[in-house]
Amino acid sequence: MKDIEQLNHTIIEFYEKLSSWEQSVVRGKGFSLPQVHIVEILGAHGAMRMKELADKIGVTTGTLTVQVDKMVLAELIQRRPHESDRRSILVDLTEKGVEMYQEHDHLHLSLTQDITAKLDDTERKNLLMYLTKMNQEF
Repeated sequence: MKDIEQLNHTIIEFYEKLSSWEQSVVRGKGFSLPQVHIVEILGAHGAMRMKELADKIGVTTGTLTVQVDKMVLAELIQRRPHESDRRSILVDLTEKGVEMYQEHDHLHLSLTQDITAKLDDTERKNLLMYLTKMNQEF
């Protein structure tokens, strides 16, 4: 049981450090962390229905609508009708949103390179395998 407790504390410490880094990167950009997460999700997955996006970030569609309205005004995302389901609205990144996604993704890549610099190729592959397995549990 001691190993699982140590693993628990290590995962929490990593999460807190990553969250702190994320906050410092976003601070001063004029956007909230939830807005950056929306850009990350749309950048990685492409256009999606509001309900799908709300589920991915763990909020209600009502809460998401408030963020999306602000992001439409900031010209980061756009709403458009779904091609085959007239009742659905898709949200997608604008050109400005794509630029923000690419810039933020580059910062994540740099962080990943920095924090894995002391790992060899086998350790990096194992870390990827472990994180992938853990992500499948969510």
